[in-house]
Amino acid sequence: MSRLKHYSLLVATMVLLLVTVAACAAGSGGEELPTSGMAQVDSIDLLILESFPVQITVMARGNLPDGCTMIDQIAQERQGNTFKVTITTRRPAGKMCTEALVPFEEAISLEVNGLPAGTYTVDVNGVTGSFTLDVDNEL
Repeated sequence: MSRLKHYSLLVATMVLLLVTVAACAAGSGGEELPTSGMAQVDSIDLLILESFPVQITVMARGNLPDGCTMIDQIAQERQGNTFKVTITTRRPAGKMCTEALVPFEEAISLEVNGLPAGTYTVDVNGVTGSFTLDVDNEL
């Protein structure tokens, strides 16, 4: 192959590569969206405050996967005698982050006002515990 053909082929390849990169950048819509996930909960403790009506706080502990991931939302719902607490995370897209686990601890007040006496289960991202109300929890 002559030098001119070799040079022409090299230039054509580079132009094609540049056009492809430019098209990918234009098609991405600019900003990448952050990613969401579920927090890795390792343990929970249920703290029962000796007041009336009783107040209950869940201490949830776990680890975030890297230095950029943060707690996004904490939601709770009750179905019968089970409290389901969901802790979600958010991580910015395209950021360079430390790859070390980052411990977290969240205090979550359960909505227990007005509950009848009984035993209740608490599920925080798959980690469970329980507590018992000996009397109805209302004034």
